[in-house]
Amino acid sequence: MRLGLDVAQHQLLWPELVERVQFAEASGFDGAWVFDHFKPLYADPNGPCLEAWTVLAGLAAVTSRVRLGVLVTGITYRHPSILATEAITVDHVSNGRLEIGLGAAWHQPEHEALGIPFPTIKERAERLEEGIQVMRLLMTRDGATFSGQHYQLEHASYHPRPVQQPHPPIWIGADGEQLMLPIVGRQADAWHGFGAVDAMVGKSKLLDGLAAKAGRDPKTILRSASLSLSRPWDQVQRRAGQLRKAGFSYLIAEWPSEGRGRLEEFVEKVMPEIRS
Repeated sequence: MRLGLDVAQHQLLWPELVERVQFAEASGFDGAWVFDHFKPLYADPNGPCLEAWTVLAGLAAVTSRVRLGVLVTGITYRHPSILATEAITVDHVSNGRLEIGLGAAWHQPEHEALGIPFPTIKERAERLEEGIQVMRLLMTRDGATFSGQHYQLEHASYHPRPVQQPHPPIWIGADGEQLMLPIVGRQADAWHGFGAVDAMVGKSKLLDGLAAKAGRDPKTILRSASLSLSRPWDQVQRRAGQLRKAGFSYLIAEWPSEGRGRLEEFVEKVMPEIRS
């Protein structure tokens, strides 16, 4: 079982964010993950909230082993051509430690406040799938042409190629069974889901069928889920064990509201058991 840490950059300035990610690396976490919002989602709405992809490049420069990702990048916030160049840059700065996390975006008030269009969920899902195709083309081909409903390329090339070949793993964070999971089945290298174990197991089985329908081996899609560290340790271990049994091989621990002491206790007492 691989373990990541959601370092939760709400209300954090750069020094504390670096401290959290370097703690994740020193403690043996496989990945450190930031989020993609421009205002904190809790506490002071005018508190600090550093932008995800520029932060990721900075974190890549002050770490050496831990893999880095955004859980997840809202497709509405950046044109996928630009996002592809940012991802390649981070992949080089990190020497091949990037995970590309993508989603359809959901925070309507944030879009409205910043003047960013917020289409219907159907259009956002379409943009997500087209955006992944655009990014994959730019990361792997010269003279790429793409004619989609929302995005286009015309003989486009970008260099250098990613360190990871053919490109960094593409994660999709998704929950919806009608629009989003089919996109995961067609496009994702990894799926991050949300919710209770029973619901996650059901969605994972549904994803198996969707991937097979798309002509893919379902086993090639990594399954990931979140892990709250604020519950009693026996409940944390039980959830991890149930998810492992259901085929999930990556858990992303949420930075606990109780603070670093709680996280240190997890690293010392619980993480070895989950990994074993």
